[in-house]
Amino acid sequence: KAIVEADKTSRKEFTDSVAAAKNALTAEVRKMFAGEWQFFWASPAIETLPPMQGVEVAFAGRSNVGKSSLINALTGRSALARTSHTPGRTQELIFFEGPPPPDGNMAASLRLVDMPGYGYASAPKAKIASWTTLIHKFLQGRANLARVYVLIDSRHGFKDADTQVLTTLDKSAVSYQVVLTKSDQVKPAELDRTMHDTIETLRKHPAAFPEVLVTSSRTGAGMGELRAAMVRLLRERA
Repeated sequence: KAIVEADKTSRKEFTDSVAAAKNALTAEVRKMFAGEWQFFWASPAIETLPPMQGVEVAFAGRSNVGKSSLINALTGRSALARTSHTPGRTQELIFFEGPPPPDGNMAASLRLVDMPGYGYASAPKAKIASWTTLIHKFLQGRANLARVYVLIDSRHGFKDADTQVLTTLDKSAVSYQVVLTKSDQVKPAELDRTMHDTIETLRKHPAAFPEVLVTSSRTGAGMGELRAAMVRLLRERA
């Protein structure tokens, strides 16, 4: 009987501990993303990058995949990141900075980076080559870059340009994770197929984070999970 009671106590303590940790994470997420986010820096070339400080997470994806809309939804700001119906509009690395940590430790601050969209050929080839070089150098030389979120349109799945970026990330030794966008615009069965195909593709890329996040900037689906993932990264790096 004593053993049974001890086991019950142990399980309750474990359950309470898990609940407390979850509540602490929820509170930290709320504080981080309810705070003031603002445009911080724009870099058209690698030489103009801001000094490395805090923790950075970047968003990569094909043009018109919804990077800017996702950043706006994440931060609860309708016009923080500039959205456009013209693919390829973002031509620089755009940095956004979150609220300063309560203790003033800027090493624990978070920045979001909106990267130029890839896979759109309307711009001059020289310009596209310049963007590509900028992206690759940024990925390979940014020590405080904690993760790259590779955005994939749920309606279309992986394209050749996406798999090329995954290969670049594999070589860069940068932690990356796939995020499906615009999930509200596909039927559940189609979304399930895209998820399955995405997971199968990622099996060929062992450097990829195994969990795929499903989001919708329009409905807010998946935003809580993505915010929590970023706060956990911040905890690990700070």
